[in-house]
Amino acid sequence: MGSIGYTTLSRQSGLLNEMQAVANNIANSATTGYRSEGLIFSEYVKSAPGQESLSMGRANIRNTSLEQGTMSQTNGSFDLAIEGDGFFMVETPAGNRLTRAGNFTPNAEGDLVTADGYRVLDAGQAPMFVPGDAESISFGADGTLSADGQQLGQIGLFVPDEEAQILREDGVMFRVEGETLPAAGAQVLQGFLEGSNVNTIHQLARMIEVQRAYEMGQSFLDNEDKRIRAAIDNLMKS
Repeated sequence: MGSIGYTTLSRQSGLLNEMQAVANNIANSATTGYRSEGLIFSEYVKSAPGQESLSMGRANIRNTSLEQGTMSQTNGSFDLAIEGDGFFMVETPAGNRLTRAGNFTPNAEGDLVTADGYRVLDAGQAPMFVPGDAESISFGADGTLSADGQQLGQIGLFVPDEEAQILREDGVMFRVEGETLPAAGAQVLQGFLEGSNVNTIHQLARMIEVQRAYEMGQSFLDNEDKRIRAAIDNLMKS
C-alpha cells in the first residue's frame, strides 16, 4: 500500500473515532450534567533519511465542552445546579472526582450522595451530612446547607487549576491531574438540575458530515485497490 493509502486509512480511523464521540453525545443528550465531547485532528509526520515524508491525520485528542447546560426546575430539596464555572466534588473508590450532575440524595447514614452512591464533599473536602429528622432543608447561593434554620456546612464548588488537566472518566465524572481551587463567583441553585450541554441538531448535522466523509474515503480506497489489482494483472500478462 502506498503513502496515499496509509494517509487515507489514518483519516478513516479518525473519522470513526469522531463518529463514536458524536453518537455518545447524542445518546447522552438527556443525561443530567453531561458535557459534550469532540475530537481534535492533528498531523503526524513520519520521515526517514532518503525516504519521502509521510503525513497522516490523527484524531486521538478529546476535547470536552464546559459550556453550561440548560437549567430545569425540579423543586427537589437535594437537586442542585451550579450557575457559572465550577464543579461539585465527590468521593469515589478511585479518588475524588468532579461532576456537574447535582441529582443528590441522603443515604441511610445521612451522607449526601450521588445517584451512584458516591459521597458529596464540602468546601473542606469532607463528606456532607444531612440529619434524617430535619423537616426543612435549604442550600444558599454560596452552597451553605441549613437544616431547620441551623447551618451545618457548605457544599464544595471547585475548578481545576489553570495548569491542571481535566480528563473524562465516564459520562458525568472527571478526574483532575493537578490541583483544584475553590470556584469563585459560582452559585448554587436549589431545586434545579443542569441538563446536558449537547446541541442535538448540531451533533446530528456533524454525524451526517462525518458519515459522508467516511464514505468518500472508503470509495477512494476501493478505487485504489482496483487500480493496484489492474496494474498487477497487466504485469502478469506481459
